[in-house]
Amino acid sequence: MSDDHVYMSLAEGHGDDTRWAYGTGFEDPLHGVDTTVPDGVDRDGLAACCLALGDDALVSAQRLAQWTTRAPELEEEVALANIGLDLLGQARLLYARCGQADGTGRGEDAYAYFRDPDDFRNVTLAELPNGDFAFTVARLLVLSSWRLAHFERLSASPDPVLAAVAAKGVKELTYHRQYAAEWVVRLGDGTEESHRRMRAGLQQVVPYLGELVDAHDARDEVLGVLRQVTDAAGLDLPDVPPGVEGSGRQGRHTGHLAPLLAELQSVARADPEATW
Repeated sequence: MSDDHVYMSLAEGHGDDTRWAYGTGFEDPLHGVDTTVPDGVDRDGLAACCLALGDDALVSAQRLAQWTTRAPELEEEVALANIGLDLLGQARLLYARCGQADGTGRGEDAYAYFRDPDDFRNVTLAELPNGDFAFTVARLLVLSSWRLAHFERLSASPDPVLAAVAAKGVKELTYHRQYAAEWVVRLGDGTEESHRRMRAGLQQVVPYLGELVDAHDARDEVLGVLRQVTDAAGLDLPDVPPGVEGSGRQGRHTGHLAPLLAELQSVARADPEATW
């Protein structure tokens, strides 16, 4: 199966502009949206959801930014950087909504720059070091497939702000998944060396997949997408182990998160009173 065939099959049902890339357009997704938290919405639950998804996006964006000047080709460097910018945009909107929902009124900078690693709620997979390019696209395929399925459901959220953020994110994540799927097929169905690296990348990613799909109502959908892509790439999707209790969602992280956040937060913490 060619890259295009994989993409066209995955992109079905995502609107006419299925190759819409990089969700950093100039339209405000919250234009005309009432930002008042509706009566009957669980504010604590809304805040927790926004915080977790914002943390996933921020940490993933920082990892992708580390490919700048290191990607195999300039085109891929630009693509990964722009995907990271999409995720950064999602994180900003989600953090802002978290501050409204939890009643603190905190802005996005407070969540991104002035929390310690134990306070972050990102999934473990997002914080792992980049490894080689095959590992990065394997991780991107898994995270974007899972996040897309999640955002599709959240676009019907009773909270209008979360619904609007999710609807915008669906367009972005559709492209992220497409980009990753095409590279997984290209590497898996390429040379002996690229096949070996792609297989190794999947094997490194899958042990963390249980944390994502075990508590998700789209488990079958996400695994179906991954099997579709790996089949086209001539690869086997390893068995998915159950998620580990005490995962990133509970603030239990690997030793890789603290150095990542130290790098991310260093400038803001050097002068906390500065305005940008």
